[in-house]
Amino acid sequence: MTDPTSRPWRDLTDPRRAEATDRLEAGLKEPEFENLEIPEELGTVQVVIDDHKIKRYAFTHDDHSSWHLTGSPFEGKRIGHAALLGNDLVQLFTLVYAASQVVGYHTEEQMWFDSPAALDEVVTLHGTYTEAYRRRGEGYVVMEATATGEDGRSVVRHRGVEILKTTPGAIGGRGSALPERRVTGEVPKDARVVDTLGSDARAGDVLAPLHKTVTAEQAAVFSRVGEYVRNIHNDIDVARAGGLRVPIVQGQQQFGMLAQLLTLRSGPAFLTSGWLRVKFLAPLKVFEPFTSTGVITAVTPVDDGLRIDLEVWVRRDTDNRLITAGWAAVTVPAS
Repeated sequence: MTDPTSRPWRDLTDPRRAEATDRLEAGLKEPEFENLEIPEELGTVQVVIDDHKIKRYAFTHDDHSSWHLTGSPFEGKRIGHAALLGNDLVQLFTLVYAASQVVGYHTEEQMWFDSPAALDEVVTLHGTYTEAYRRRGEGYVVMEATATGEDGRSVVRHRGVEILKTTPGAIGGRGSALPERRVTGEVPKDARVVDTLGSDARAGDVLAPLHKTVTAEQAAVFSRVGEYVRNIHNDIDVARAGGLRVPIVQGQQQFGMLAQLLTLRSGPAFLTSGWLRVKFLAPLKVFEPFTSTGVITAVTPVDDGLRIDLEVWVRRDTDNRLITAGWAAVTVPAS
């Protein structure tokens, strides 16, 4: 199924592409803060969780788990990755706004994981702009969106915050989103490192880290290069026009790495009871190695097991800078 949110980038050096963009974007609104109507329905689309979509995501995140490629604990079916639909949800705005004019900056992402999507399932996405405000001279917009399975169940729910239109090179380096409850990314040297979040989990435990590097090819594929879209994540000329030296990794792609970490440490429970909220503090350039980890802040008995709350973060390995920070929770079996 063709993704109806796809829009080609307006390239004025190619008249044919400019004409195609004009035709597709005719009647769409310019992505300016003044054009927002709150609340504003962004529309509904359907996406097929097909083999190509799963394998493409597996490549972009270097996440080739057997759950996605052969079979999972969920009735033996192949399933999509936890954050597989994150980028599709973020892109819902292109149903109303001209994507070729957007140079935005994602500052916060939050998702609730209710159930996995199965191979070949048709998932329905719906989004709404629910809030808009100005801060430090920038116009912010809040999107709330849902992904619903064929049987009407919730797959994931999304809430994202983005600066609608800005210069990424200027905003990205100044730490545009500061957590209200500070996540320091520091842990005691004698903290216990755990590979699995189970019934013996205790506050102060540290998640065994996940070490990654996103290549330019992975960033480009994740950021829709195959749909002939050009942006600051997949094209060096566009990145430099936005004040960046090289393309940067999309915040949603970093979010997916943290979701991968939590799935690895929590098992199937994260796909049915997980929650992850992060704020993007500084940019990550392609080919920059980074490390994702987290620390347990609380373990609470609940009716269906143990609720584990965590602080999570991403650090650049090159300078040890905290670039993404947030909070997560999952309910695991009590025994």
